[in-house]
Amino acid sequence: MRQFNIREARAQLSNLVEIALAGEEVVIAKAGTPMVRLVPMGRTSAPRKKSLLEGGIKIGPEFDQTLCDAVIASLE
Repeated sequence: MRQFNIREARAQLSNLVEIALAGEEVVIAKAGTPMVRLVPMGRTSAPRKKSLLEGGIKIGPEFDQTLCDAVIASLE
């Protein structure tokens, strides 16, 4: 773990980012008291997989047409 004061961190931020990306822990302190830890962003979730049904479901052109009153009444 490497600790830097805020003034040092401000002067060499891009260098500290490179250090954190390399896997080393970087702590930024104020008056010698650790305040924050600089860490690389992690992937929040796994990439989405393709659906098993991709390309298998087709929606007809009449999908967006208005329904007749009898169908609307049956749904209410």
